Amino acid sequence: MNAQNITASAENVVELLQTLGKQAKTAAAGVSIASTAIKSVALLRLAELLRANVAALQADNAKDIARAVKAGLSEPMVDRLKLTPKVLETCALGCEQLAAMPDIIGDIIGMKQQASGIRVGQMRVPIGVFGMIYESRPNVTIEAASLAIKSGNACILRGGSEAIDSNQALAFLVQQALVESGLPGHTVQLVPTTDREAVSALISMPEYVDVIIPRGGKGLIERISRDAKVPVIKHLDGNCHVYVDDPCDIAMAVKVADNAKTNKYSPCNAAEGLLVAKNVAAEFLPKIAAIYAEKGVEIRCDEAAACILFANAAIKKIAKITLAKEQDWYEEYLAPIVSIKIVAGLNEAIAHINKYSSHHTDAIMTTNHVHAQRFLREVDSASVMVNTSTRFADGFEYGLGAEIGISTDKFHARGPVGIEGLTSLKYVVLGNGEVRS
Repeated sequence: MNAQNITASAENVVELLQTLGKQAKTAAAGVSIASTAIKSVALLRLAELLRANVAALQADNAKDIARAVKAGLSEPMVDRLKLTPKVLETCALGCEQLAAMPDIIGDIIGMKQQASGIRVGQMRVPIGVFGMIYESRPNVTIEAASLAIKSGNACILRGGSEAIDSNQALAFLVQQALVESGLPGHTVQLVPTTDREAVSALISMPEYVDVIIPRGGKGLIERISRDAKVPVIKHLDGNCHVYVDDPCDIAMAVKVADNAKTNKYSPCNAAEGLLVAKNVAAEFLPKIAAIYAEKGVEIRCDEAAACILFANAAIKKIAKITLAKEQDWYEEYLAPIVSIKIVAGLNEAIAHINKYSSHHTDAIMTTNHVHAQRFLREVDSASVMVNTSTRFADGFEYGLGAEIGISTDKFHARGPVGIEGLTSLKYVVLGNGEVRS
């Protein structure tokens, strides 16, 4: 079934979403009390199905890619669409990692005896139903589904129209794994229409949906945050930085700055800004600029950095270097472009990051322990790193099994949102006939 047919069959989008909401609410009651063993069976079965259907999934994915190319989607957007064998294997591994992790649902923490004789603690419970609105990346379908299963939640997924064939194929496998394992089939539902009104309906159902999680461009997330009638877990963009400190291991800094920028240009955890302490700039900048030039990365830098780079005849000849504008310091390029600024030292680097970054992920390259600790404490971002690539800001890499998104909010979750981010705490009180005087 193609996207056009799906849209044409959705005569009443609001009614359709209401039906999905009711089904999700019913399923949530069932999956919330499912045993750890049953949830693990479903996750492991989903991993098996993903590996067994790589060729078929890629065939459906090819339809989306062809349609995206024909429509003139940008290269980063097309790249995000791809379900390569590596991407599918990562999805399968994420399911297995989640299955192997402890089940935190029902855990009771902080139990304390009170003077009255009662004991008070908190129990971790599923949120209930979450709605997921996302663009491009069809692997998010599996990440969201697997986390819903593990956390005992139901979810309603609304992927982008550009990935409809891929998302449908993946959702079919999820349904198969759910039914075969004995979990409610409506635990994970994909919105079967590309009509944009489905988004408006989904974010306006507080009676059925407990939280909305958008993943996509800044415009989408701003719209969801503005119009939603249910709570939203979000991040607007990923303007991530690498700061090369004085002192640092120059070879290590070059390797990490290269990976953070060029490992993949389209993810939100790719580095967009490179800050360099002035005392190491003359040694560091020509080395990283040569690598960026070889890989076709455009450099937009301040005058101090430009002076160093233009003084190097070899770099001047091969690199594309322009002076940065004020907007460049704020920019999430998602492309082979990097902004570079020379700073006096740690204080200026921290001030620059806290002013211009999107508070997603920022890293310091340093051999000074005190500088590292200050950076960790003072940089106001969801993930702060020392001597490693910002590309590690990912639920799978953090050992969460998968992520539902990366939140730059401070409530209710921050950073990669895994199982805990999809749960809530309720108070539990244990007594033995105590009454309040």
